[in-house]
Amino acid sequence: CNLGSINLGKFVLPNGGVDWEGLRQASRKAVHFLDNVVQVNPYTIPQIYDQVHKVRRIGLGVMGWADMLFRLQIPYDSQEALDLAEKVMQIINDEGHKMSEELAEKRGPFPLWSESIYADRKHPSFADKPSSYAYCSGKPIRNSTITTIAPTGTISIIGDCSSGIEPVFALAYIHRAKGDGGKTGYEMRYLTIANQTFEAIAKKKGFWSEDLAQKVMEQGSVSGIDGVPDVWQKVFTTAGEIAPDWHVKMQAAFQKYTDNAVSKTINLPNSATRDDVKAAY
Repeated sequence: CNLGSINLGKFVLPNGGVDWEGLRQASRKAVHFLDNVVQVNPYTIPQIYDQVHKVRRIGLGVMGWADMLFRLQIPYDSQEALDLAEKVMQIINDEGHKMSEELAEKRGPFPLWSESIYADRKHPSFADKPSSYAYCSGKPIRNSTITTIAPTGTISIIGDCSSGIEPVFALAYIHRAKGDGGKTGYEMRYLTIANQTFEAIAKKKGFWSEDLAQKVMEQGSVSGIDGVPDVWQKVFTTAGEIAPDWHVKMQAAFQKYTDNAVSKTINLPNSATRDDVKAAY
């Protein structure tokens, strides 16, 4: 797993637009970096080294998607969000493939390129792919796959942003983690995790208060809290408040322009039945 994730929340401009050129450049640099990782990584055994170098598979994805939507004032469960998801991922995928082509010109394509689907543009794998540069170019590429979307569970905490393409699980919560061993070895650490984008916007829009912070910590969301404008209650929706079909639609929007798989969680209420799970699948 040679993965990298772009923090989308960092590409929202002060005026509310998206820094598309910045996103293009970040995508290119990330692909270059991940290809370098293939080259310098000390693989455990010769068989792994050989296979990795034959295909040079990398996986560039995203995190901070919910933060981007918050800053753009777009509800997660909306057509506007789905349209933006497709545009964002197409740019990342297209620019990633362009960079991989340029690296192939300088360093050579991955050794099994001539045996891959990319050497045959009429290959069945492309039958359901949307029209885009990444799947229509026909030029040799350096990496057999370029994009994937990982869960980013840990690195999103380190990066202080939302994970993957998920809505926030809660705007604030207590995270329990194993301690450093301690005297008994069973001590837990309790970490307060709060979404910084929510706090910043609430302060900017004038509805932040310590009382609000306490209520959000207790219930995890702003749903039904007096003092939070209805429009922002809709924007700051959490994972459990989003219907399963919107989770699936969001995954489909990103998957359309992603080479490999997309990690996605569907949160269901405790009352969910087997049929509810079946319907989501």
